[in-house]
Amino acid sequence: MLNQYEEKMSKSIESLQGEYANIRAGRANPHILDNIKVDYYGVPTPLQQVGNISVPEARSLLITPWETSLLKEIEKAIMCSDIGITPNNDGKSVRLNFPELTEDRRKELAKDVKKKGENCKVAIRNIRRDANDAVKKQNKDGEVSDDEMKGLEEQIQKLTDKYIANVDKAIEEKTKEIMTV
Repeated sequence: MLNQYEEKMSKSIESLQGEYANIRAGRANPHILDNIKVDYYGVPTPLQQVGNISVPEARSLLITPWETSLLKEIEKAIMCSDIGITPNNDGKSVRLNFPELTEDRRKELAKDVKKKGENCKVAIRNIRRDANDAVKKQNKDGEVSDDEMKGLEEQIQKLTDKYIANVDKAIEEKTKEIMTV
């Protein structure tokens, strides 16, 4: 019975880690391009499917399209995205150079990391509330006894504590990564 709620909490953590992958910490990370779609013959296509993405240096990404005709579309898609990096087109590939983060920008990103973590905690607590409501309803309907209800509520709280601790750890790790010069 608790498996479905644990699965939802697990998905909340996965979602948070996906959001954290998109936050750039000064190093080139190909995952920053995961949400970018390129107009490929009228069809919005993920950037990874129209070219090769490599990390030639710590602070740059190199995107080599399968077809050179896509260079302009790739450049346009990156400009329209919210990653805040201007692409350089050399006629064969598109290069993204990641600038060194300023102290203010690092603090701003750390605040954003904390905010996203807090939103994840709220989602996990909402799942706990739904689970507790379901247990109380089962108790009211006579499906579980009062003692079983107390035991289930304790298990739900332990699950919640475990996932909240995971969120705290993720916040701490990402903040440390951002603040490291």
